[in-house]
Amino acid sequence: MPELRDVATDQQTGGATLTLTIDRDRAARFGIQPQLIDDTLYDAFGQRQVTQYFTQLNSYHVVMEVLPELQRPEGALDSIYVNSPNTAEAVPLSTFVKWTREPTNFLSINHQSMYPSVTLSFNLAPGVALGQATTAIQNAEAQIGAPATLIGNFQGNAQAFQASLASEPYLVAAAIIVIYIILGVLYESYVHPLTILSTLPSAGLGALVTLMSFGYDFSLIALIGIILLIGIVKKNGIMLVDFAIEAQRSRGLAPKDAIREACLLRFRPIMMTTMAALLGGVPLMLGTGTGAEIRQPLGYAIVGGLIVSQALTLYTTPVVFLYLDRLNLWLTGISRAKTAGASTDRRIPGPTAVSPGN
Repeated sequence: MPELRDVATDQQTGGATLTLTIDRDRAARFGIQPQLIDDTLYDAFGQRQVTQYFTQLNSYHVVMEVLPELQRPEGALDSIYVNSPNTAEAVPLSTFVKWTREPTNFLSINHQSMYPSVTLSFNLAPGVALGQATTAIQNAEAQIGAPATLIGNFQGNAQAFQASLASEPYLVAAAIIVIYIILGVLYESYVHPLTILSTLPSAGLGALVTLMSFGYDFSLIALIGIILLIGIVKKNGIMLVDFAIEAQRSRGLAPKDAIREACLLRFRPIMMTTMAALLGGVPLMLGTGTGAEIRQPLGYAIVGGLIVSQALTLYTTPVVFLYLDRLNLWLTGISRAKTAGASTDRRIPGPTAVSPGN
């Protein structure tokens, strides 16, 4: 797979097993029992603890083993002797023990959630994003025709990346809903918060276009930049809508006159705050050195989103405000007409009985 580099696995295959076969008849001539052979082998390779020394500060375990240069079984078994109870001499182990070397499938078997597992680790090829690599791996997994009992999942950075992708739509939607509720309570309106939120699409579009133009992927850091844009860009709409609503309610200006005056008087504060945020993102965008690959997508998302939103929202926000204000008046008129009709129906007098006077 060209998307991957340095692929490695923890599957340990190709090991070998050394099988010892004891000639019990020959060993019995020397008075040697299988248990004595087992104890001798354990003394050589089993790291038997023979004693323990205690000092004022520490304790030391004394472990019996063969010399390090003789710890390979092929060379060590020829040099091991077993003390015979019948004779005073030690008998070579090879006299009554034969060994064969046989291949085995696994040296160790790792488990995950009680099931045997194999971990494949990889690095990314230059210019390849983590999302592209995970997609390529999933496609390869589908193409090899693996049985249903073989289950694969991502761990580490790949798992965190997939989790972040799964929660991105909910995160952005939650941020927009919270902003809408707060602005609705602030302006006591269901419509005017939509005017402020209309500035967000242009900011998101500008951030995505900037990232694509400079060859950056839409990573988790870029998503953080777009979430920051949601808080920075909507202040343009807040400055205009807040002034226009106040002018309508306190001075009785028409919606067109109110939003026009807001655009004239709030242009300078909007430009000052936008330039402050934009210039604050330039060092992130142009910075180099350690960790620059993390900061640069954040800087490009912020700077690109602010430039595009600033160029568009000064023209689109007044238009959206006027149309939504007309919609608000239309909905208010319908609501008042229904309320007035219901009140009139309640005030219609019914038939009354009149008694003649004396």
